[in-house]
Formats: sequence, structure tokens, C-alpha cells
Amino acid sequence: MNIMKSALTIAATTVALLVAGTAGATDQQELYTKALAATCANCHGTFGKSIKDGALPSLAGMKSTYLIEQMQAFKSGTRPATIMHQIAKGFSDEQTQLMANYFASQQP
Repeated sequence: MNIMKSALTIAATTVALLVAGTAGATDQQELYTKALAATCANCHGTFGKSIKDGALPSLAGMKSTYLIEQMQAFKSGTRPATIMHQIAKGFSDEQTQLMANYFASQQP
């Protein structure tokens, strides 16, 4: 009986550690995504909410597919820009996807 109890304790501890590890990975991914999105704050506002009637658009609430298309257009040079073409080239496709999903999930 003690062997079974020990085995169950080990199994429960292992599951708890795996769940905690997964939660930690999720927290790290969320923090990483927020850090990427924060790089846009100087121009597009905190959480992608720019100043009302400002010169630059808010990113919050935009569809992720649209944001990705625009970043790709900036990156390739097909969309004219003053600085976004340089900024877009600094992000990988994965990073762009993460930021697009983040901004799409924000309330405008």
C-alpha cells in the first residue's frame, strides 16, 4: 500500500509540475508578446490606442489579417512609409503574427 501511495504522490507531483511549467511558458509567451507590442506604443499609443483624431491610426481592434498584410507591404516596400518600412523589416513573420493577434484582441 505504501508503494502505491508513493507512486500516486509522485504522479500527482509530476502532473502539478508539468501544469506549473506550462503556465510559466504561457506567462513568458504573453510577456514576450506584450513586449513586442510595446515597441509600437511610441507612435500608435499604449495597447495600440493612439490619440483620438491623431495622425497615426490605432492598432487596437484591427483584424490581425489586415495588420499582417500591412506589415508585409511595409516590409516589401509596396506600401509607402516614412519609417514603417524600416521598422517592419526588424520583425520576423512569427513576431508580426503575435503582435497582430495581440492588437486584434484589444478593445478599440
